[in-house]
Amino acid sequence: MNMSIQLKIKKTHPNAVLPKQAREGDAGMDLSAVEEKVLLPGEYALIKTGLQIELPEGTEAQVRPRSGLALKHGITVLNSPGTIDAGYRGEIGVILINHGKEPFTIEKGMRIAQLVIQYVPQVFIDETDELSVTERGDKGFGSSGVK
Repeated sequence: MNMSIQLKIKKTHPNAVLPKQAREGDAGMDLSAVEEKVLLPGEYALIKTGLQIELPEGTEAQVRPRSGLALKHGITVLNSPGTIDAGYRGEIGVILINHGKEPFTIEKGMRIAQLVIQYVPQVFIDETDELSVTERGDKGFGSSGVK
């Protein structure tokens, strides 16, 4: 099934790198930094990408962490996933946090996050006094156990 989306991208910085899927069929496209920044342990910062996008109506972009940065260095996207609405035209920024124990240097051109495009349904709210009954019901966090 081929579900393609046309994504318009504008570079706002001469060193901006267009996002791309590393392999055909990958969900995410890498986002790269256009600035250098040292993140101390526990510190977070907005890192610029030098890109603006025009999403098609009915879609959103999610900014997600890169698993290698998370595993090897404790670097992740603070508001994961960050949401970019179709009407936003500003520069894409990535809020990174260092959960690691060592300072981490973000370099210009470094791949820092992934951009994933998703369809967004139009939601109609139907206020009600009763909801359907399910097996789970109102059992919340940890209700299924760990084994």
